[in-house]
Amino acid sequence: MRSHIRKAAAPLVGEIRVPGDKSISHRAVLFAAMADGTSQLNGVLDSADVRSTMAAVEALGAVVEVLAETDHGLDLAVHGWGSDGPIEPVGAIDCGNSGTTVRLLLGVLAGYDVHAVLTGDESLSKRPMSRVATPLASMGARVETSDGGVLPVGVNGGGLVGGDHKLPIASAQVKSALLLAGVRAEGVTRVCEPAPSRDHTERMLPAFGIPVGRVGLCASVSGPLIPASADVGVPADPSSAAFLVGAALIVPGSDVTLPGISLNPTRIGFLRVLARMGARIDITTGPEMCGEPTGDLRVRYTENLTGTTVAADEVPSLIDEVPLLAIVATTVQGSTLFEGVGELRVKESDRLTAIADGINALQGGALATEDTLTITGGRPLTGASLDSLGDHRLAMAFAVAGLVASGETVIDGFEAVDVSYPGFAGDVAQLLLGAS
Repeated sequence: MRSHIRKAAAPLVGEIRVPGDKSISHRAVLFAAMADGTSQLNGVLDSADVRSTMAAVEALGAVVEVLAETDHGLDLAVHGWGSDGPIEPVGAIDCGNSGTTVRLLLGVLAGYDVHAVLTGDESLSKRPMSRVATPLASMGARVETSDGGVLPVGVNGGGLVGGDHKLPIASAQVKSALLLAGVRAEGVTRVCEPAPSRDHTERMLPAFGIPVGRVGLCASVSGPLIPASADVGVPADPSSAAFLVGAALIVPGSDVTLPGISLNPTRIGFLRVLARMGARIDITTGPEMCGEPTGDLRVRYTENLTGTTVAADEVPSLIDEVPLLAIVATTVQGSTLFEGVGELRVKESDRLTAIADGINALQGGALATEDTLTITGGRPLTGASLDSLGDHRLAMAFAVAGLVASGETVIDGFEAVDVSYPGFAGDVAQLLLGAS
């Protein structure tokens, strides 16, 4: 699908509740599938990626019942396989475009005496899986990737023994896979990271009856255990909110409120960076949901943002928001440097190259090296033809750029937004109408 975006003729004004958090939604469905009993899940993100996780657990014997489809997401009843364990799937399990689905599912399957093959689309099939497969094999699972450490990957689980894992790169997906394997392993499984990464797994597992030890940058579980069913509410996704935050900051006159956002400290690094740049963002604290702090964001157009340096140790808390931050950085005074962002090269696309190429096509200033990205601010953007490369974050970042670029910006492959934020274009249109 091709999207045509012209420079905003009005500010973005109003209140929008963005969809449920994608990372939390994946985990809620997976943990409920592992549990004894029936779990009630509210506000689960209805997107292509989460639907992949729902289909995967159903292929393994869990029953996922859609109770309601609301503006805030899906309300589900998940009947888990519990102490019976998963059934052996008929044929390969297709994880679509979802790296979270395949990596966390590898950790789940490693703990059970079943055989499964996991596949994905063309993009997912290029992403590295050895970083999960190798430590799972050290626990006793039999995991076989295709040549180059990619999908398809086969796993034969069961008979796991816990142990210590020191990850070379902070990764919530790898950490979570190992902790989920540890739930079914004999003894203690401890995972230590060089820097903080998303901790949704550590926050949510106790709700399902699985204690998690946390000391510094290490998390641990003791097994084997069977999760118990739980009722879980999913807060709004800060990564989806980031695109509306960025648009409101750079479209003159904008004033946007985003309620019920997850304010997990491991997810809001982009807000800390924007505050450092001078952004007008007010946060009102709300109730906790399943161990996650939440709150409302009010974002207003900020005329004199300034450049900054994003250090490597900040990147795990904002890795998905780098494309959006890069677009915002094109409008500021001075340059903005992103350090330690090489991980962007192994996302749904080579995001590091793609965002730099996109900004340069828009007549901005961007330079990517193997591990850094530099944006030169103050160069007015001009509409151009861009390709999302099937990457939802790029599609939305380019759309935000189109709201301030002169002329028309054309984005091919805009349907990629369905992976995480299917209603993105409609929500932007609603906010633009809010000023009229």
